[in-house]
Amino acid sequence: MVNVKTEIIINLPKEIVAEYVSDPGNAPSWCSHIKTVDWNQHVPIRAGAKIVFNERGMRRYQQYVCEVVEFIPNQKMVMKTRNSNMRMETVVAWQAVNENTTCMTVWSRGIPRALSRMITPFMALTIRNINRRNLKQLKRMLETSNRRMVVL
Repeated sequence: MVNVKTEIIINLPKEIVAEYVSDPGNAPSWCSHIKTVDWNQHVPIRAGAKIVFNERGMRRYQQYVCEVVEFIPNQKMVMKTRNSNMRMETVVAWQAVNENTTCMTVWSRGIPRALSRMITPFMALTIRNINRRNLKQLKRMLETSNRRMVVL
């Protein structure tokens, strides 16, 4: 089983971070492997919503559908997906450290199919590295753009 938990501290209020990350349309700006996202933009994110992620990984394009199974605004979002290689659950959670600082956690858990089980340790390492890189990009982007808004 793949079980990867990654955290980062973002120097912004929890509500700002959670609102940005909860919008699937923002995913391509901070998730390096996601190129486009399709979902019903006229309906707010809620349990049961389906989101189609189009990603490029390992030199090929893939598409996978995530279902939001739990959504508590400004607290957490849980998504599940099943593709040909793995059933995966991703939990994204936001916790206020103080009024201007957020701890964001991304927890990815999954069960590889029979052949994929041999490479589970490598999959976990890859997921951890991707999550770290994406969270650092998110932190840099949000803190920089928010700083600009305050200065202006």
